[in-house]
Amino acid sequence: MTEKEPEFTPKKLSAEDQARVDRYLRSGYNDVERKPFRPILLLVAIVGVLTLLSLLSLLIAQTKGVV
Repeated sequence: MTEKEPEFTPKKLSAEDQARVDRYLRSGYNDVERKPFRPILLLVAIVGVLTLLSLLSLLIAQTKGVV
């Protein structure tokens, strides 16, 4: 029991299957042109939605006489 067997042994593909995988990866089937990620726009959108929800909750509180 000095030597432990690994819990996960990766299976190797046959040469034919590996060729299929390589051909699929080179085909570009899932390549999609995307716009670059703009974190500032995401931050502005989150702050905008949060502000609108806060104003809505204040309006509801005022109409119910809580504030």
